[in-house]
Amino acid sequence: MARRAKFGRGSRGIKKDAELDITSFMNLMIVLVPVLLMMMVFSRITVLELALPQLGEANEQNIDVKDQRLELVVRADSIAVYYPQGYLVKELVVTEQGYDYLALQMVLRQIKQTLINKNIDKKAATLLLEEDIPYQVIVALMDTTRSYQDVLIASVVDAELFPEISLGDAPIDIAPVASNESLGSAK
Repeated sequence: MARRAKFGRGSRGIKKDAELDITSFMNLMIVLVPVLLMMMVFSRITVLELALPQLGEANEQNIDVKDQRLELVVRADSIAVYYPQGYLVKELVVTEQGYDYLALQMVLRQIKQTLINKNIDKKAATLLLEEDIPYQVIVALMDTTRSYQDVLIASVVDAELFPEISLGDAPIDIAPVASNESLGSAK
């Protein structure tokens, strides 16, 4: 005799709830999240903001004291500090150890202090670079020009010098073609 299939309530089996095994996913998250967070910290890049110099030459007679520029002309053998532009304050010759950043910082601090005493708030400086100046030298010059470390109430803080830095090409040194004496003897 053939069995009849039972259709009804009793014939359905009791369905078991499916088990979710998320341990492998949790293990992945436990490892992945800290690694991604550490990568975010290590991948922070410090961006140095630069301002481009103005186009065209300004008439030097009409330049206000606040508009005068601090220029650092960086050559392979020296750093010359000009303030206002065109007037040499100090020239620092390269030593055997390289550029003298501490002496440069002292000159910049003196200029900043002089400006503060005259109630002039100057934050801009222009680095005029010769070709083939190494990148690390440029970054070190920018850091030196931007700020210096000072002790304030038993803690070391970064004091501001000239944080708004512009870059440009150094003027070409033109050797004098003829002096006045040689012109007089040629006549």
